[in-house]
Amino acid sequence: MAKRGVSLDRILRVRTLQLGLVRAAEEQAREKVASEDALRHRIAQLAQNVAPEPSAAEAFSFIAAAHFRDRLHQSAVAAESRLQAATRSLERANEATREARRDQNAIEKLIARDDQAAVIKAMRALEEAPAIRKNRHDPC
Repeated sequence: MAKRGVSLDRILRVRTLQLGLVRAAEEQAREKVASEDALRHRIAQLAQNVAPEPSAAEAFSFIAAAHFRDRLHQSAVAAESRLQAATRSLERANEATREARRDQNAIEKLIARDDQAAVIKAMRALEEAPAIRKNRHDPC
């Protein structure tokens, strides 16, 4: 039974390490989502700044502005797809974290059950042990 406890401790250490790695991956996915969202907002701000202004401008500036708006629109579409991919990655990382935590909890419960069984076994051994009676005398 002692050997079983050692293997459970080893499994717990491995599961704890795996949980740490999965949590780190989840945090990276969370940062990626935040980064992609910030990029999407920045592209939207740039597109607003390129909007045509009512002025006596030449046709060339309208063409250039339209070209930049088109490029920004393409970038916005690409940023949106990257944001969706990052969000899906974050959802997968969240699920992996839940699974890793569930695995670790299961091992912790097995260890607790093993400890309780060891305590019960020790108590029964003490109950079944022959009574040792010592005669205590006052100091002579």
